[in-house]
Amino acid sequence: MSSLRIIWNILIKDLRVEWRNRETLASMCVFGLLIVFLFNFAFETAREETLRLLPSVLWVAIAFAGVLGFNRSFASERENACLEGMTLAPVDPSTIFVGKMLANLIFLGIAEVVMVFAATLWFNVSFLPALGQLLLIAFFGTLGYAALGTIFGAIAANTRMREVMLTVLQFPIAFWILMLSIDSTGNALRGNPQGNWIGGIARVAGISVVFTVASYLLFEYVLEE
Repeated sequence: MSSLRIIWNILIKDLRVEWRNRETLASMCVFGLLIVFLFNFAFETAREETLRLLPSVLWVAIAFAGVLGFNRSFASERENACLEGMTLAPVDPSTIFVGKMLANLIFLGIAEVVMVFAATLWFNVSFLPALGQLLLIAFFGTLGYAALGTIFGAIAANTRMREVMLTVLQFPIAFWILMLSIDSTGNALRGNPQGNWIGGIARVAGISVVFTVASYLLFEYVLEE
């Protein structure tokens, strides 16, 4: 069986499981909306301050909503030793990583759309003038964050305090992606000169690609442990 077919099967399996129980995506969206909603009441500011604070609000909501999804990512595999079965299957462990990462990327992307829509209404900010830049920033930032969440979710799956361990392990490294994404998002929203947001997108893309490739190469050793 080709690698692409294996990746596709893992992705479809995760999407079908989510379609049946609707637990992961619903919890991510609700939690993200709650964070945006609470910050909306905490920050009663002028438009200039809103554009400065909103990127932080959105990426904090994305970060914590992602933790919920990453914890659930390997929940089904923990039952009945399915993760061990996937490890023993005659497939490249990296294909398992790619399939799980793509599922996490899709779930987090849908949650981001919901959160951005809510922020548009509650903060009275339009994302349309900088939509192209914001889509690139969101894609690369989410890609790197989903890659880290997938590999650390696999590590935390075999620990006793899974929810706590995932946060402790992931955030010190994901901090760099989140900070660069916040800075680039703020530059795009404020309409800073082209060089600023292009450089910001390049930095987010660069660090996300590095973390994604590193996670892809190291996933085999994570499964062995």
